Amino acid sequence: MKIGLCILLALVSSVSHGHEVRPAFLHLSEIEQDTFDVLWKQPVLGDRRLALEPELPTDCTTISETTPEHTGAALLQRWRVACSLDSGTIHIRGLSRTLTDVMVQIDRLDESRTMELLRAGSPTLDLESTAPLASGFLVLGVQHLLYGVDHILFIIGLVLFVRSPWLLVKTVTAFTVAHSITLAMSVLELVKLPQQPVEAVIALSILFLARELVIPVAKRSRLTLAKPWLMAFAFGLLHGFGFAGALIDIGLPNEQLALSLLLFNVGIEAGQLLVIMIMLTLGVIGRYLSSAYQKVLGDGFAWMMGGAAAFWTIDRVLIAL
Repeated sequence: MKIGLCILLALVSSVSHGHEVRPAFLHLSEIEQDTFDVLWKQPVLGDRRLALEPELPTDCTTISETTPEHTGAALLQRWRVACSLDSGTIHIRGLSRTLTDVMVQIDRLDESRTMELLRAGSPTLDLESTAPLASGFLVLGVQHLLYGVDHILFIIGLVLFVRSPWLLVKTVTAFTVAHSITLAMSVLELVKLPQQPVEAVIALSILFLARELVIPVAKRSRLTLAKPWLMAFAFGLLHGFGFAGALIDIGLPNEQLALSLLLFNVGIEAGQLLVIMIMLTLGVIGRYLSSAYQKVLGDGFAWMMGGAAAFWTIDRVLIAL
């Protein structure tokens, strides 16, 4: 178990911020014929950022450039280019070596819009192809859940904590409803919370769940045992603010605001269901193991989950200070 814990902590140290694989945003807005203002927005944490650089078509000429701006959560770079953007490609150098994504948005004078999510496996946008406007948010939602290690651990913890199938359905539903509410409220700017403290409290929620899994059932919180859906709902509100970080970083298209938000949330739920299905499948396989071995595996995972959450909590609190 100690060896496993050390391995896990070594792994999580490299992805210790869970949500810090949020997408970058490349926005090209046509201000006059064949002239575009370019905004390159890349999330950063402290002084750390990924080595990503956008490469525009070779016929693009830089007219002017401003000094990069560090907002605390993102690095903003703005410049102006002369080109048509009717042909060629937009490539994100370094994207193939990361786990993050880049949302590319091109707004033209005729009010048409091109929008596509570039990923490690497809870091290049062909400007002569037709890009769907909002479907990229579905993929973004799935990947945001699957790349968010902290969210995955919380969902796995719920599956391990709630043994009744019906109660598990209620608990996961409560978590889904809660994070959907705060996701929408945050993206629509009805409620604003600073992201770094939210990330720290999300880590605390995982630590709380890990503690509940480790201690004997008789010593667990009576409220949590009787109504785990209530605990999932409360923590789901926090996780929703964490999910919103990805959309706040890149923004949503006003003309397809509802659809983009819906698709992003559906993507999150799809990723969440995938994690639950994998856990339930492993649970069926685990029935063939001895009860003693099942306990060792369960306790070992809970301790590793708690260790990772403690690491995240300390790290995020220090960053927020």
